[in-house]
Amino acid sequence: MDGVTSSEADPEPDTLSGRVGGLAFFEALVEGFYGRVESDPRLRPLYPRDLTDARAHLALFLDQYFGGPQTYGEVRGHPRLRMRHAPFVIGPMERDAWLAHMTAAVGEATLGEADRRELTGYFTMAAASLQNH
Repeated sequence: MDGVTSSEADPEPDTLSGRVGGLAFFEALVEGFYGRVESDPRLRPLYPRDLTDARAHLALFLDQYFGGPQTYGEVRGHPRLRMRHAPFVIGPMERDAWLAHMTAAVGEATLGEADRRELTGYFTMAAASLQNH
């Protein structure tokens, strides 16, 4: 891969990112998620007015986490999810709302059952780990 950075590399086919189509899949998933967040009175106040960067960051993170290129790390550094979310009050209500919206977005995606389980398992774990109140 001379001259190709990891951000230009294709995801490995044996990863979830490779199986679902890479970044394009995660961009669509994130779009479905944030479409719900925009109208949720519990979650919307936790996000910046302009969701453009949040959308891009989440899609890149998910693509990297699930086996795609290391672009998120190149752009943003280590994910440090707990640290990045520490300033926000995330209690059971916020956790459950976030997980419900993400699960609904996953439910809209065309996925095999194993990939669906892998995604929802990760999102369930992540939602619980980010709860701080």
